[in-house]
Amino acid sequence: MQKTRDKRGRISRRRFIEGTTALAGVAAAGLTLPRKSNAQSQETINLLSWPGHGAQDVIGPFEEATGYKVQAKEYTGGEEMIALLQSSPPGTFDVVLSDAEYIHQLQQAGLIDELDPGDYPLDDYWPEFQKFPSHWVDDKLYSVMVDYGFLGMVYNTEKLTREEVDSYAVMWESKVEGRVGMYDWYLPNMMCLSLYQGNRPPHDIDDKTFEDLKKMLFSLSGQMSGIGVWSSVFSQLTNEESWVMPGVGAWAALLLENDGVPIKAVVPKEGGLQWTESLSIPSSSQKKDLAVKLIQYLTSPEGQVREATKSAYWASIPNKEGWKLLNETMPEAAERLEHRFDKRNVMDEFKEGKIHIRNIPAQQDIEDWNEAWTEFKNM
Repeated sequence: MQKTRDKRGRISRRRFIEGTTALAGVAAAGLTLPRKSNAQSQETINLLSWPGHGAQDVIGPFEEATGYKVQAKEYTGGEEMIALLQSSPPGTFDVVLSDAEYIHQLQQAGLIDELDPGDYPLDDYWPEFQKFPSHWVDDKLYSVMVDYGFLGMVYNTEKLTREEVDSYAVMWESKVEGRVGMYDWYLPNMMCLSLYQGNRPPHDIDDKTFEDLKKMLFSLSGQMSGIGVWSSVFSQLTNEESWVMPGVGAWAALLLENDGVPIKAVVPKEGGLQWTESLSIPSSSQKKDLAVKLIQYLTSPEGQVREATKSAYWASIPNKEGWKLLNETMPEAAERLEHRFDKRNVMDEFKEGKIHIRNIPAQQDIEDWNEAWTEFKNM
């Protein structure tokens, strides 16, 4: 079959969908899914997730193969996700996609079920992700990784060189006075500064070190161009109001590059963070067998390729078989995502010890960090 490529050399998503039929993709993933029937066509699996995971370019083949409908409710922050699970009537959600740092909170609150590791292709995952600490409690599995990425800094390649952004120290340089932007969330920004401070892991620091971290954060007030929601982040980078931003990663840089904005992502020498999106089954779900099937699909090679290249944002994927399928069907995407097996790839950053898992504060309350962040924003 001849592969049609878009103007950037990628196989177009439409041709990829046409070239790998839904049933063939699901069968290749090793899933046993019931065939479509009129009765099943009425069944709905309710997914609570960040934007993009319930889009047709991701879950279309699953719906076509099974006859089930995936209905997505999107949220924009971890606290909102927890509140929705706690306040919604039982059975409202069947699968929840969460940032990994919230899994222990969900488990402790009795909001998600223990999972059977044998139901999922964990043996196909990179070894670093097969027993991902955030997903296990007392040696019991509660969540399965679906995608991830690294956070360090993004920068304007026409204003700053790669050498200049090899350290978070660039944010204090006179060259970028009034040109440092941030996304409005305390956790990634303060954790990146904690890495620059030399803290390993960056979220587990004593009170004295936390006070030093606050002083470092406050010292950036004169360098700032703005702090805002994602729409503001993208406009600041596009309009060159901001030349550099900490706590932002490749997923954002790739979206901007697609629009011709000269933005690249970098993990500075002090290290970066890993954001991780994970799938769990709410304890109140009344369709847990179907929830398992959806998670199996999204963690299969077919589902992983679609997660990696979803229209909302691209991401790294943990399943090596997904990497293989990506290289076979969308080699340019594999190149841009640094998912090649024959050259340096994203796993090298992890293996070199530069990546630290993003997590909630260990020795202070979340409110303490949030209060420092609010004070900084009001300076």
